[in-house]
Amino acid sequence: MDAHEVNRARAKLGLFVADVFASVPRKDQRAKGDCYLRGLMLDGRRKSVQAMAERLPDGNEQNLQQFVNQSTWDPVPVRRRIAERMVPQIGSDAWAVDDVSFPKDGKMSVAVAPQYCGALGKQANCQVAVSVHAVSDAASCPLQWRLFVPQEWAHDPVRRRKTGVPDEIGHREKWRLALDVLDVLDVLDVLDELAGWGLIPPVVVADAGYGQNADFRDGLERRGIGYVVAIRSDVTAHPHDAVPTAPPWSGNGRKPQPRYRDKPSPVAALAAGQGRQAFTEVSWREGSRGPMRSHFLSLRVRPAGVKSRRLAQAATDENCWDGVLPDVTLLVEWPAGAEAPTGYWLSNLPADTALATLVRTAKLRWRIEHDYREMKQALGLTHFEGRTWRGWHHHVTLVTAAHAFLTEQRLAPTADTPDSPSTRSSTPSRTC
Repeated sequence: MDAHEVNRARAKLGLFVADVFASVPRKDQRAKGDCYLRGLMLDGRRKSVQAMAERLPDGNEQNLQQFVNQSTWDPVPVRRRIAERMVPQIGSDAWAVDDVSFPKDGKMSVAVAPQYCGALGKQANCQVAVSVHAVSDAASCPLQWRLFVPQEWAHDPVRRRKTGVPDEIGHREKWRLALDVLDVLDVLDVLDELAGWGLIPPVVVADAGYGQNADFRDGLERRGIGYVVAIRSDVTAHPHDAVPTAPPWSGNGRKPQPRYRDKPSPVAALAAGQGRQAFTEVSWREGSRGPMRSHFLSLRVRPAGVKSRRLAQAATDENCWDGVLPDVTLLVEWPAGAEAPTGYWLSNLPADTALATLVRTAKLRWRIEHDYREMKQALGLTHFEGRTWRGWHHHVTLVTAAHAFLTEQRLAPTADTPDSPSTRSSTPSRTC
């Protein structure tokens, strides 16, 4: 947004800030929040505090630095209010789980470590955060964030103290962080301090980094949450009609346990064995060049592997388990012109779920990539120069608020609102 658009939106932004930042106790802090949001939304290549303060007529670098880095306002109630406000407007069809990386120099920024950096496509020094977004074809919005704390930070009291990492925060795998986020937002298993959020995911979508993990899928299943998650082609599974058997017991020793006598097959082999003729053309949404189409197939399968077997056995009486692995739907994509299938997903949605519904749900994850791109390029998500735990959480919360405000303006019915579709048609890099 240019300065004129920002000024036109001042009244609406003021009402938005008054609602979303109502938990922030001091009036001057809320005013700084308003100023920071305008700085994030105002055109400019860099969204550091110094750069934003120089662009804003009422910008004060010292005040903004104190607000984002030292001020004690709690970001969680602000995120909660954003989520409560945005979920009904978006009409979310799914919640998307993913992680985003923040390349960094040095080793003193909170939770920074050499690890895989998606932004650079290689191992690099960076921070990584897990986020959950409400998504639909029309819009999306981040609901919650978790900063991934690498193992090396779990027992580094010097860096933890300097960056203000809370004592109770330790290393947790990213898939566990994702489940933690879902616990916070799920009305069935809400954390004590966030009781009353009352938001239930319609279904969860995620890439193979999460979908590959049997513990992650099991965690969603145990929480009663439906999912459509991507997997790699080398995940193994048994056909749905495979039956475990046990050899006759000799009468000596322990009774043989039922198990599948045939080795499981990679999902790529199960899909290819059906032949191209078994795949159906499905269109899932309207793209910039017309309907997006490809060919898909759904199969009922039983994911295999040691972890899947242990989880299935743990869910029943160990001495009574019949050896049957739970069945789920395998969704496969085989585009026209491709020599072999290119995409694979597992879903625990009801077995009679329509193929078109499975495809549309699986493909909804594109919205989270849209969010990341817009928040990075237009709203300065990765431009935060502070080093502290508090500052990082304040900054991502403020970026989320700016993203939510502009999403509201885009969804507004009037054509002359700032950042409406008519003003955005030639500026695709602006936030959704």
